[in-house]
Amino acid sequence: MEKIKVVLVDDQKMIRQGFGFVINVQPDMQVVGEAENGEEAVQVVLQQLPDVVLMDVQMPIKTGIEATREIIAQLPQTKVVILTTFDVHEYVFEGIRAGAVGYLLKDSDAQEMLDVIRAAMRGEAIYRTATAAQALGQVLASQLPTASPQATSDFQPLESLTEREHDVLQQMAYGLRNDVIAQKLSISEGTVKTHVHRILQKFGVEDRTQAVVHALRNGIVE
Repeated sequence: MEKIKVVLVDDQKMIRQGFGFVINVQPDMQVVGEAENGEEAVQVVLQQLPDVVLMDVQMPIKTGIEATREIIAQLPQTKVVILTTFDVHEYVFEGIRAGAVGYLLKDSDAQEMLDVIRAAMRGEAIYRTATAAQALGQVLASQLPTASPQATSDFQPLESLTEREHDVLQQMAYGLRNDVIAQKLSISEGTVKTHVHRILQKFGVEDRTQAVVHALRNGIVE
């Protein structure tokens, strides 16, 4: 089994060591590089070509937001997860705009961190807090046409969405996780995953964020 390659970026060595220990004992992932500032992070990522980067926000020389922007510009397939101590809207908003696929608090437990890495690898957008969900909505709203909020593009789904798929897509637009969507719609998490997969297929996109952007731009969801 090919392992998920992870790069850890944080200016505190103890945090990198702690995260690294947990990650390296997993059978499906390994740490391939570390960096203690944003500038070094860009260099390490370009050298190691990881699948997922856990990126601290506040660092010397170059911030995590600046590093994320540079990394995504050169390696758009890389999944960057913003990692910070504080649940601050500005960090989340700027991180998502820079291209991060999600956001994780440093005080999250080890299992949640591992779940986030695996979800990022699957191409899921990861927003574990209310602040992050609000920031996602703001970012997506900022990407809508400004001249006419109801304007549409040439985008057409490959197939029409079912009523349940539309319901799931609407919840995705709110930034909710699969387990939360399952609870709200009174269906199993496995069923939600199936609907999400079908939505991505019908939209011809690779991840949840792209699907939501298309849906908002074209008035499919609100």
